[in-house]
Amino acid sequence: MAIKTYNPVTPVLRYKTTDAFDRITTDVPFKPLLVAKKRISGRNNGGRITSRHRGGGHKQHYRIIDFKRNNLNVPGVVETIEYDPNRTSYIALVKFADGDRRYVIATEVLKVGATIISADSAEPVDGNTMLLINMPLGSFVHNIEMREGKGGQIARTAGAHATVLAKEGDKVHLKMPSGEVRIFRGTCRATIGVVSNGEHMNLTIGSAGRKRHLGWRPHVRGVAMNPIDHPMGGGQGKTSGGGHPVSPWGQKAKGLKTRKKNKTTSKYIVRGRTK
Repeated sequence: MAIKTYNPVTPVLRYKTTDAFDRITTDVPFKPLLVAKKRISGRNNGGRITSRHRGGGHKQHYRIIDFKRNNLNVPGVVETIEYDPNRTSYIALVKFADGDRRYVIATEVLKVGATIISADSAEPVDGNTMLLINMPLGSFVHNIEMREGKGGQIARTAGAHATVLAKEGDKVHLKMPSGEVRIFRGTCRATIGVVSNGEHMNLTIGSAGRKRHLGWRPHVRGVAMNPIDHPMGGGQGKTSGGGHPVSPWGQKAKGLKTRKKNKTTSKYIVRGRTK
């Protein structure tokens, strides 16, 4: 991915950067894999806002992504690399030998014309999906299943990957993107490679209008509010009251551990992300 910069002819363009989309091969998505995407603006089924600062934005369609990769032992050829407005990574349209077409998450080195396959055991090349127990040690993997057949849930964002560290019986140790080392069943599937568009984190939004275009409404700081609206509001001049930073409902915003101490899956964590 290349990052595009602009001549500073306006204050916004001095800092604004965008994706050059040099890897994108088409701007026309495959219509049979598009579905309507209803706008909910951060509201739940009761109409209450559960995710603040969402709303507006450009109209979008959802691309149906094949996270399960359950078209086993059928090779496919990458037809296009496309932009997906619903995720930070690029997606690839794959045509399989049986005539089926599916969208998959594109890796950093996946190109048009490449052949990929999903099988219990396959060549450890980018885009191939296989069982974790059959992957070589040191492999970079993404789209990792936490339960067999459920589909990939781990390491799907731009630039993400996990590393195969060790094998112990029918279990596999993976180093997660956060640094945590976790045990997975060897019968879970994952895809070889690093997720594409790794430079996404280096982009600068640059303007409020672009943020609104992405579907984000203004975020007002708590210290700028009145005491009745936020625990950190009020005071003479710039101050947060001398207390710990908190959410509008009083929950501590820095350092508070929210994971349950008796969570049943904690036994699968070999080493925490905080060492």
